[in-house]
Amino acid sequence: MSRLDGKVAFITGGGGGIGRATAERFAEEGAKVVIAEINPDVGVSAAESARAFGGNSGGDAHFIKTDVSDADSVQSAIAETVDRFGRLHILHNNAGGSTLQDGPVTKAPVEEFWRCINLDLFGTFLCSKYAIPVIAKSGGGSVINMSSNVALMALPGRDCYTAAKGAIAAMTRSMAVEYAPDKIRVNAIAPSVTLSDRVKKLLDASPEIEAISETHLLGLGEPIHIAEMAVYLAADESLITTGQVISVDSGVTIV
Repeated sequence: MSRLDGKVAFITGGGGGIGRATAERFAEEGAKVVIAEINPDVGVSAAESARAFGGNSGGDAHFIKTDVSDADSVQSAIAETVDRFGRLHILHNNAGGSTLQDGPVTKAPVEEFWRCINLDLFGTFLCSKYAIPVIAKSGGGSVINMSSNVALMALPGRDCYTAAKGAIAAMTRSMAVEYAPDKIRVNAIAPSVTLSDRVKKLLDASPEIEAISETHLLGLGEPIHIAEMAVYLAADESLITTGQVISVDSGVTIV
């Protein structure tokens, strides 16, 4: 039996990078996957790819256009997920990311701060708010948030992003306690530099990120490395793992 056989998963920002790699692995492990993505072009492509990965295991994938910072959009996407697959077991709050407009608090544009908060933090809040009751009705499951190594160590020059990711780490711990009675475990993955197409562009233009990339003990990570941790947190083998912010960072936080 596949590790996610019979599970239904909702992945935000599933059109590319870590989200797409996770959708493909979830489907490969037998899950029915909803790719909640704001960009239809990459969302449709990711769903097609994930369906191909799931062909031998009974996995499936479906794209739903979703703006994680809009409550109506999130509620509609969750409702469509239930209409299509009947239940929900896994929420992967993956949507988010930094931009080159980020900076120290004295220099970063106010607009960039709110962009990070709305996408990374508020998006995690909204999707959790509307998905968790459905997961509880389905008998429990797993919420997987995306924090970052910047929530665990200093990274000068990225104060908007660090604020959002630090808050997600804190929220993960409180949610784990709050929803344990519903048999819902809540954890966060804390990657470091992960070589998605978007991050490759950031590396080319950001000396701060380039500098931290040089401290990775085992080299820079790929999206698949984060996806494999997400599979573990989604699968029953992590049944008593909750409230953790798990570094998948090539050892950068211990150097």
